[in-house]
Amino acid sequence: MNTPQNSPPAAAPYGLRAADTPKKVSVQTFADMRARGEKIAMLTAYDATFAAVADAAGVDTLLVGDSLGMVCQGGNGTVGVSLDDMVYHTRCVAEGVRRTGGRTLIVADLPFGSYQVSKEQAIASAVALMSAGAQMVKLEGGGWVAETARFLVERGVPVCGHLGLTPQTVSSLGGFRVQGRTDEAAARLREDSAALEAAGATMLVLEMVPAALATAITADLLACATIGIGAGRGTAGQVLVMHDMLGVNLGRMAKFVRNFMDGSDGVKGAMESYVRAVKDGSFPDDAKHAW
Repeated sequence: MNTPQNSPPAAAPYGLRAADTPKKVSVQTFADMRARGEKIAMLTAYDATFAAVADAAGVDTLLVGDSLGMVCQGGNGTVGVSLDDMVYHTRCVAEGVRRTGGRTLIVADLPFGSYQVSKEQAIASAVALMSAGAQMVKLEGGGWVAETARFLVERGVPVCGHLGLTPQTVSSLGGFRVQGRTDEAAARLREDSAALEAAGATMLVLEMVPAALATAITADLLACATIGIGAGRGTAGQVLVMHDMLGVNLGRMAKFVRNFMDGSDGVKGAMESYVRAVKDGSFPDDAKHAW
């Protein structure tokens, strides 16, 4: 039986989006967005349903973050998260996006201990995450990570770096503190950013870095898109932990967080508000959310 040409598309799972979706986001998409000055909206996700809702709300990229150690497992940090944990949650997120025919790109964290031993360990861990549905992996660290990043990129694994406040090594940083305040520390962050870009990283999270420094790093980089969290509005995009932007977490809200559930009619509406605010530059407000 033929379907009339003008009939509406079939409803998608969760009632969110039909299968005839816009073109999927790719690594090249981020470069194109940066070139035309369009901000990149990223959120964390840990399960199928919230991933599907975030995709339908227009989120460009979802980060399966090892922050699940805190928001899902109730721990005090990210160090206890295993590679098996990350594979499980990555698979859940990928399935949610697949079921709605989604467009978002999925980034997954390499957890603590899964890439520090050797480059060979890193590629094995990256393969596990990409086999579960990730399209890019994220790893924390400065110059020492550059060769590992290069090793992954050369073998076809897109890489996102992470500098500034690096939660996996927060104990060695003296706690959750702003990074790059001194001239020496700022210069080191700029050098590490350049090294990661030279290694082939196409995205770089800057966490709790002074806004002026994050803006300078963004200008330094020719191809790598910066994603800020507590780093001001001068980056190429923004990320928040989903639970934080929905106003639900197990601890105190950080300075750089805004509760987008305020004034929204539900979770999807809050996520849509977040995307709009990132795109139009109204979030973050440097006077409220940055240093």
